[in-house]
Amino acid sequence: MSRERQQAYGYAPSGYTPAGYAPSGYTPAGYAPSGYTPAGYAPSRYAPSRYAPSGYAPSACDLVVVGGGIVGLAVARELIRRHPRMSVCVLERESDVGTHQTGHNSGVIHAGVYYKPGSLKAQLCVEGARALYAYCDEHHIPVERCGKVIIATSSSELARMDELERRGNTNGVTGLRRIDAAQIQEIEPHARGIAGLYSPSTGIVDFPAVARSYANDVRESGGIVVTSCIVDGVEAAGRSLKLNHSHGVTEAGHAVFCAGGWADRLASAAGASPDPRIIPFRGAYLRLVPARRDLLRSLIYPVPDPSLPFLGVHLTKHIDGEVSIGPTALMVGARDAYKLRTVRGRDLLDTLSWPGTWRMLANWWRTGVTELHRAALRSALVRAAARYVPDIEVGDVEPAFAGVRAQALGRDGRLIDDFVFSQTARALHVRNAPSPAATSSLAIARHVADEADRAFDLRPKSTDDVRP
Repeated sequence: MSRERQQAYGYAPSGYTPAGYAPSGYTPAGYAPSGYTPAGYAPSRYAPSRYAPSGYAPSACDLVVVGGGIVGLAVARELIRRHPRMSVCVLERESDVGTHQTGHNSGVIHAGVYYKPGSLKAQLCVEGARALYAYCDEHHIPVERCGKVIIATSSSELARMDELERRGNTNGVTGLRRIDAAQIQEIEPHARGIAGLYSPSTGIVDFPAVARSYANDVRESGGIVVTSCIVDGVEAAGRSLKLNHSHGVTEAGHAVFCAGGWADRLASAAGASPDPRIIPFRGAYLRLVPARRDLLRSLIYPVPDPSLPFLGVHLTKHIDGEVSIGPTALMVGARDAYKLRTVRGRDLLDTLSWPGTWRMLANWWRTGVTELHRAALRSALVRAAARYVPDIEVGDVEPAFAGVRAQALGRDGRLIDDFVFSQTARALHVRNAPSPAATSSLAIARHVADEADRAFDLRPKSTDDVRP
């Protein structure tokens, strides 16, 4: 970029140290010297902040990703790989990356069985799973293709299983096959059912470990990841966006918001429609005591209700050997209600003031009563799992963890099941990224980066500008 263009955009000379940064010449462990410009990088106002410690939020940056979950980090990683001459910064509200939905889930790499053919979920899940397996192998992250059995326990579920099989085959799920009762027991000796759908390409991984690896990729490519930085305001300012946060203000050329449970608020602050709104659903899990982990070899799922975006109570082996049972799906009073007693006034008001909430409750109150029962009584959750693993008893389980699903809910009361993206001035927004977003993270990142290239006119001028 020419000096005249730098001045027009308010750029400072290379080596500029904004207020609040360490003195010029300070080199924290693992960082390059102040003013250092790696080969192939263009000098810019933002070069020093690339190598600032993760505790510092830059005063200005070319591309800011808001949200340090697995999706936000994957997007930042993809953007900086495509545009190495631009400064890229991730602003994460918590003290570490991947602490919300990324760090509170079953750890399953989904194969793409459930999703409607042609939907973004179907496309990005199959593509993303393939990319994630390759990434984990390349970066030596433990991963296991343990397989999954979806079990029908009554004839009323067979038509829905037929539809799942059709979807999986249409979506290109590898190795998917129908199995009978005897074959179910060959794969899962303690399971019972009249028919099953076996997906050998489903697997398990530690998603927080994947997120940390993505964060390292961002840093190693010259970006920064700033934690404990809550973004609470967005203001369009001509050729930039001003992001107000707990460290001050960052002026961004463009921004991508991957804010999970807070996606709707930041999108609205940037000028987008408030529809859909994020409604928090708490999912609690039990785990098998160590002596009973032999009840499961891989993953066992029920045939889900296709009208709901939840997969039902399932049994999941984790990469560390634990076996979880769950989750419940209970609407709660805070977007971080990992404990039921956590209630935040603004979160509760946002939920109760949304017309879609009451329309959803009118349509699904019976399901809500069932979920309330399972959340209140451990025995109820165990009974749900015992439908397809009859040997499980209440004494075999203990409390495990809970997650909070950031469920997008339309004004009309519709539970939105697909990924949703939108655009405002100089910004893109990931409005809904439920499961299988972690599985799909690398594919979502490519999709968002493609959109950013078009919307922000970021296309590299030559192939030399793209990192391999």
